[in-house]
Amino acid sequence: MLGVRRREFIAALGGAAVWPLAARAQQPTIPVIGYLDNGSRETTRELVAAVHRGLSETGYVEGRNLAVEYRWAEGHFERLPALATDLVRRQVGVIVVVTTTAAFAAKAATDKIPIVFSMGADPINSGLVASLNRPSGNITGVYNLNTEVVAKRLGLLRELAPSAVRVAVLANPINVRGTSTMLAVLEPAARALGIQVQVYNASTRQEIDAAFATFARRKPDALFVAPDELFYTRRVQLVALAARYVLPTAYSRREYVEAGGLMSYGASLRDTYHQVGVYTGRILKGAKPVDLPVLQPTKFELVINAQIARVLDLTVPPTLLAIADEVIE
Repeated sequence: MLGVRRREFIAALGGAAVWPLAARAQQPTIPVIGYLDNGSRETTRELVAAVHRGLSETGYVEGRNLAVEYRWAEGHFERLPALATDLVRRQVGVIVVVTTTAAFAAKAATDKIPIVFSMGADPINSGLVASLNRPSGNITGVYNLNTEVVAKRLGLLRELAPSAVRVAVLANPINVRGTSTMLAVLEPAARALGIQVQVYNASTRQEIDAAFATFARRKPDALFVAPDELFYTRRVQLVALAARYVLPTAYSRREYVEAGGLMSYGASLRDTYHQVGVYTGRILKGAKPVDLPVLQPTKFELVINAQIARVLDLTVPPTLLAIADEVIE
């Protein structure tokens, strides 16, 4: 009798050891998303946080019920296709891309995994979606209207630096489509303002240095930096050179001004990245990209660094102070 009870005890103990394994096997696996960016974790912390705020609104928190596979190109755009392919190979549930070049890399890597983008180029003209209201295939997101606000940004620069007649334009020749589209808007806007523009090309750190050395010789009155992902990743270099050569400069994103630039005007990327997070969460819950229209930003922000204006001997007019979203002192 004692032997029977002993065998029953051992059998029961063995079953108990199996229960936790069975319970774990029945637990649902948490979803995994991929995050693909041209830059680095250090230079995009606040924007990544905006994506996570959007995800949290749909019930997803990294480390609790969501895992994220981050892939950073560290400014080497040629790495994006391989990074996108790696995310596809890992079979992530959604790929988040927050630049135009990353969106193209992800789209080329998969037509099955949903992709959510934030990008400055027109997604229809770029061929990524068939329409804004009902994007085709596996991709949707937020279009930041970079080109549409180019003329407005140039006009604001002229208000801040009213004596600027000759304006240098720094453009990335590798970004053929984006640069040509921007110039198609910028050049007639400049003529209407009585501004002469001269385009200077740069696609590397060394070429940016060389462009500013040319500015030192030709002495333009101001500089207009094209909205380009390369320049954003090199924003510390650009801001430092603009300060060294005492050149009033207009940028597309507030992060340039926070780094010490003079002024920026464009869509609030913290708002657009937040919406990317919301869309990503909705797709994880079962929504299809084709049913999520491509959104456009509702908030545009003018940011002025008053301290830099004083260094450049510029007086910020009351009209700009009245409409500025932020004035950095």
